[in-house]
Amino acid sequence: MSHPVIGTIIADVDLLATGGKNVKLSDFRGQYLVLYFYPKDNTPGCTQQGQAFRDNIDKFTQLNAVIVGVSRDSVRVHEGFKGKQQFPFDLLSDSDEVLCRLFDVIKMKNMYGKQVLGIERSTFLVDPDGVLIHEWRKVKVKTHIDEVLQVLNTVSV
Repeated sequence: MSHPVIGTIIADVDLLATGGKNVKLSDFRGQYLVLYFYPKDNTPGCTQQGQAFRDNIDKFTQLNAVIVGVSRDSVRVHEGFKGKQQFPFDLLSDSDEVLCRLFDVIKMKNMYGKQVLGIERSTFLVDPDGVLIHEWRKVKVKTHIDEVLQVLNTVSV
């Protein structure tokens, strides 16, 4: 599978999600999909990022957008994280890194002085027809929600 580029339809990947569901990316056709990749549940930056999406869910809903978080954590771990943080959106478990590799978010990172493969915090905006229309890589948590909403406000008019 080649990596999606802006202006192309994304591949239809099927993953396990919170709530005991199997989710395909095509399930979100007809609405904007904000697909955000994050390194690990229950860590400070990832919690803050998820909370920002949670706290702005009404703005996304008004713009016909659905939010979906993705990490390599198991569905069981996702369920605890989602419940604890009261996320009103699903988290997908990509333990086999299928979606992560499709979107090219697995990168070498420094962690405690060691090189490890991990998820580079990234977000992708997919239009109602399944076309990738925007991407953010090396996301900065503090400003990210405003950046996503700004683009979504522009394209959903």
